[in-house]
Formats: sequence, structure tokens, C-alpha cells
Amino acid sequence: MALSAKDKSGFAGRHRWLVITLGAALAVILLASFASMREEVIPVRAATLERGSIRSVISTNGKIEPAQNFEAHSPVNTTVRRLFVKEGDHVKKGQPLLQLDDAEARSQAAHAQAQLKGAQSDVQAIEHGGSQEEVLTLQSQIVKARTERDTAQRNLDAFKRLQEKGAASAGELKEAENALQKAQADYDLLAQKQKERYSKPEVEHVAAQRSDAQAAYQAAEDVLQRSNIVAPFDGIVYVLPVKQGSYVQAGDLLLQVADLSKVLARAYVDEPDIGRLILGQKTEVTWDALPGRTWTGTVTTLPSTVKLRGTRNVGEMVSILDNHDFRLLPNINVNITVVLAQHDNVLMMPREALRLDDSKPYVYEIENNKLRRRAVTVAASNLTKVEVSAGLTDKSLVALNTTAPNKSLRDGIPVKVVGDRGSRGFTFRVAGGRPGGRRDSHHQWQAQYSAQRCGFPQSFVSRLFRGRELGSRHFSLRAGRLLAAEQ
Repeated sequence: MALSAKDKSGFAGRHRWLVITLGAALAVILLASFASMREEVIPVRAATLERGSIRSVISTNGKIEPAQNFEAHSPVNTTVRRLFVKEGDHVKKGQPLLQLDDAEARSQAAHAQAQLKGAQSDVQAIEHGGSQEEVLTLQSQIVKARTERDTAQRNLDAFKRLQEKGAASAGELKEAENALQKAQADYDLLAQKQKERYSKPEVEHVAAQRSDAQAAYQAAEDVLQRSNIVAPFDGIVYVLPVKQGSYVQAGDLLLQVADLSKVLARAYVDEPDIGRLILGQKTEVTWDALPGRTWTGTVTTLPSTVKLRGTRNVGEMVSILDNHDFRLLPNINVNITVVLAQHDNVLMMPREALRLDDSKPYVYEIENNKLRRRAVTVAASNLTKVEVSAGLTDKSLVALNTTAPNKSLRDGIPVKVVGDRGSRGFTFRVAGGRPGGRRDSHHQWQAQYSAQRCGFPQSFVSRLFRGRELGSRHFSLRAGRLLAAEQ
């Protein structure tokens, strides 16, 4: 059946409207797709580079020891006869400090001296062939034997002349010869006895007796000397555990004297940091008991081995400090900072802005609201800042991290800077710090979480919050960066 002209016109109109509707829908879909294809703007935290001073340091803990120390121990079981000082006294070299009851020591010294004299007399007797009486007797016997030998020789000569004349028989001549041989043998024996009065074992035995007597005498004199204690140098009596009249046993500590004008700071340096230590580096020591005080010194001894201390593998480094006001006391726990480098008026940025690619450092600089990867050259660094020696200017704005979940920074992406750039900050305290002290667990967790979000290595975070090791600390968050500030 053929369509009329009117029907054809209506069908064409409906077709146009269908095309227009489909086209509009397609346009909406295309516009939505285009909008979705626009790259998402990532919110980031950022910081502007600044100039200032930066120090690269190693921070750890340690103990104070006297640089020059003297300990006196009791040489024998006895009593304290007299005390001439009290704990805390300043003493001069040679000043009497303490006297033990030395009556028995004096008796033993006298007995040992007598034994030594007897042994020395025995040695002298051997060296001279025996006692004076023995020597005289032997000399008399030798003279007599020599006379008898000479007489026998004259008799033999006379019998020989008589035999030549036929006045002596052969038997008489033989008897004279035998008499001479016996006289000669007697003389030789006595002469040998005079030359070697004692055998080698006898000589060695007497010499050993003298050595033993000498050692016994010296030991007795040593006990006598150690029973009367004097100051070996100018110093302070800082340990005095005994009282006058106290009974002490051999080996008991009597007192300690130290020259505290100079002290040693023995630091426990973690194994990864040992290779950064050099003799002569500056050290700074603080003590929680005296806030605001700092003592300076130099590294004098490097670690010679690594040993386990608690949960840490550490080496012991020694620094010598001036302590003219005697405020640093022996055996106290202190905070020790080794200054590896200090640079002034240098360009710095937060450490969390630094990234590494195959050990090559780079940052993401923000230009026209987009990230641009920039290679940089870095020098000194500490826990929070890095010195930039090339690649950026003091007007450079660098990205720290993104606040968007599941997003990462990459070259070329659009970004929006959010949050505080470091002009303000807030401070919170991690409680505790003394061995066995209580710690605010919520504050500690908050500090650890902040430090980890700032990009600090887990090893650093664990070490930083080991309260038994480092003591109390204040922490400051500036634009999300953790700043460890020593008290």
C-alpha cells in the first residue's frame, strides 16, 4: 500500500528528531568522556628551599668516666684503723687518705727480712767456698797434703840415688813411688774440693731459696705500703664505702679518687655509624639533670670492636671533655652528639623531599602547578634537612609527599599545594626516658606514626623512640616534618 505525501512528511520529521536526540546523547557522552580524561590534580605538601646552617651529626647515649682514676683495695683481711678524709673532699698529691691496721703486716715483713738475710749469707758462703771455718780447715788440709807430697817426692829421689849406688833395693824404690802417688792424689782431691766446693744442684737450690726469700720480703713490704694509702695525684674522693673501725676483707674497695677536671664520655655508637667517625671530631655532651648545659670535647678513641648492648650492636667511642666546674659526675648517663660536619649559609630543603634513583638524588620541583623532576647535588645532611649544592635555587618549591591516598608523585602530573609550608608548627612531648620510667603510649605512637609518614627509615624510627637508650626528647612537626630538638 503506497504512503501518501502527508504520511511521508510525518515519518521524515520523526526521523530528524531521533537523529537529533541521538546526536545530543552522543555529545553528552563525549563531553563526559573528555572531562573524565582530564588528568586528576593531586594534592601535595611542599616546602620552599631556604638558607641557613646545617649540621651533620651522630646522636647517641653514653656514660661519664674519670680521665684519671685511682682505686684502693684492701691487701689483706684487717680493719680500718684511721680515716683522714670524707667523700667529696678535694685532696692533694701525697696527702694521707686512709690507714689500715698493719701490725700483722709489720710482723710478716720483719720475718721475711730475716729469712732474706739468711738466704743471702748462704749464697755468699757458696760463692766463697763455704763458711770461714770451713775455708780455714780446707786450707790447712791442703797445706798438709802439699807437704806430704813434697816429702814423698824427696824420699823417692833419695832412693833412686841409693839404688844407683846399690844401697837400696827395688822393693824400697817401689814403696817410695807408691807413697808419692798417694800423697799426690790426696793433694789433688783437696785442691779440686777447694775449686768446686758445692755441686751445681746445691748452688741452684741456695739461689732459689734467696729468690723466694726476696719475693716474700717484697710482698710483705707491699702489704705494709698498701696499708697506708696516700693520694697519688690532686683530685676528689668520690667513693668511700668504709668507715673507721670497719672490718674489710682482702680485695674490698676502700676508696676511689679521681681528677674530674677532665672526664671521658664513653659513647655507644650504632654499627652503621661507626665508619663516619674520625679522630678529632667535635663532640657535644648534655645531661638531663642540667638542662641548657653543654660540654664540648673531641673524639680521642675510635671503636675497636662491636658488641651487643641491649638490642643494639654498638662500638664504644671515647671523647675527652673539660669539666673545670666538676658538674659532670662519674657514671652518669649523658646524651652525646658527634659533629661530623657544619656548613653555614647554605641552601637547604627538608630531607623527605629527596629521592634516589640508582643512588642518584633527585627532587620533584613544582613549576606552574606541575611536578618537574630535577637532578640535584647534595652535601651535608641530618635527620631532617639536606644541603643542596647544585640543581635548585632559594626560590625553588619542592614537593614533599601527597596527602591523597593511593597516589604517588611522578614527573609532569598537575598538583595543588595544600597544608602548611613550615611557617608554623606544633610541639608535643614523648614522655618518659629514664630506665624503668613510664611512657605516654599515645604520644609515642603519634610521634612514631608522624616520623614514618615523613619518610624516616624504620631503623631510625625504632632507635629514636627507644626510651631506655636515648632519654626524653621533644619533637616538633613543621609542615609534617619531624624536627628532633635536644633539650
